[in-house]
Amino acid sequence: MLAIRLPPAIEQRLERLARRTGRTKTFYAREAILEHLDNLEDIYLAEETWERIRRGEERTIPLNDALKRHAVRR
Repeated sequence: MLAIRLPPAIEQRLERLARRTGRTKTFYAREAILEHLDNLEDIYLAEETWERIRRGEERTIPLNDALKRHAVRR
């Protein structure tokens, strides 16, 4: 169970969308979260990786080496 408070303008938009389409506000809130959760996870993972690289805890390799290693042709 999750309860969220939305700014009034967003709540009104969500209400209008739900009324127009016959779906629930919960349906659209769930869809929005699912749509963006993968992106948010990717962003945080990338930021964590960048910090490890910056601190010298993780190494990088040149793109051409990675392409060769995985047999990718350009």
